[in-house]
Amino acid sequence: MIRVSNLSKTYLIWLTPFSRLFVPLAVRIFRKAFPGYVADLMQKYCQPIQALIDVEFSVESGDSLGIIGLNGSGKSTLLQIIAGTLQPSQGSVEVVGRVAALLELGSGFDPEFTGRENVFLNASILGLSQQEIAARYDAIVAFADIGDFIDRPVKTYSSGMMVRLAFAVQVHVDPDVLIVDEALSVGDARFQAKALTKIEEILKRGTTLLFVGHDLSAVKSFCNRALLLDKGRVIKSGIPDDVIADYLYMVQKDRIEAAGLGVSLTRHDKGFVATGYDIASAEFIGLGQHAILGYGDKVALTIEIQKAIVVDAPFLILDVIDNRGMQLSGRRIAIPDFMGVKRLTVSLDCTFQKGIYRIRMRLVSAPSIELTMMMSRYDELLSIEMIDDVRDKFTGLFPLPMDAQWDVD
Repeated sequence: MIRVSNLSKTYLIWLTPFSRLFVPLAVRIFRKAFPGYVADLMQKYCQPIQALIDVEFSVESGDSLGIIGLNGSGKSTLLQIIAGTLQPSQGSVEVVGRVAALLELGSGFDPEFTGRENVFLNASILGLSQQEIAARYDAIVAFADIGDFIDRPVKTYSSGMMVRLAFAVQVHVDPDVLIVDEALSVGDARFQAKALTKIEEILKRGTTLLFVGHDLSAVKSFCNRALLLDKGRVIKSGIPDDVIADYLYMVQKDRIEAAGLGVSLTRHDKGFVATGYDIASAEFIGLGQHAILGYGDKVALTIEIQKAIVVDAPFLILDVIDNRGMQLSGRRIAIPDFMGVKRLTVSLDCTFQKGIYRIRMRLVSAPSIELTMMMSRYDELLSIEMIDDVRDKFTGLFPLPMDAQWDVD
């Protein structure tokens, strides 16, 4: 559905508005006769910014690709080029089928038109006939849920109303390719839940998805592949868990360097580790690193923590995650003041539905919740396989404490 080949994009940042007008004119006139003069002009008055550099990937029909990276890595530029709203400086993009793109707040909307008029305008741009739009109009309005504002000018809308209407149009035109660029973060929690449910629904119909966002849980939920951009280059692609681990390593490495802690991070196949603050070993007592259990079984695990540096407010965060990497629950455990190796024993009552679960461990410095800094991370040291089907006992993945009693007549 999508093939990106040798794609690069360079933005030209001009020194002054006058140089933006004068220098290109001088380049056109003098580039053949005075190439040296032209080069000096460009160097003096123009700064090239490489937003994308030799990007290559392809997406098959029905695939879902999550694109992640730090701010300024080129994510939005890449999606704009794929959507056709921006031209590349080099390379090519081939897209098959109808593309619906939610790139910027209210992109494609005329602020003077009403919401109703913009629905027809936007859907027409996406290739629907007037009859097709009319047939889907009620569903679009119901999904957007903006009430009487549908007949008011879009310039009177809040940011949340704008993105709700834009998203409603995009997902009701039956796109072959849906591109979403962090726009969902603008809506409230209720709308985000409804939007994510809708994305899941259209993915089941075979729509190809390109999703950009800092919500790593959404990337894990909806994407079967992920791509990591850094300074315009693709530095990692593969299954979401692996790519996200590289992204978190980059983020934490930058944070630790900025904090001046003098600690180096090292990437490994299960996460990353800080020199002098590490998990030396972890296992289930008597079961090794993979436990096969029945519903309600108790299991104990031991974790040896090595600490050779001073850490401000050290904690171990122990999480239970499902096979898609979604966190189910967890615990923050304070680490006592020591140097060397110390053993911790943790007991669990395993009351999960049938399936595979993993124990994720993170060593952090946490003077407060807001100032938590992750220093070591292990995603797949331990795993639990639950073999009992207990859907008759509770819904979801694990039960909540709950008491239900009927009134006595």
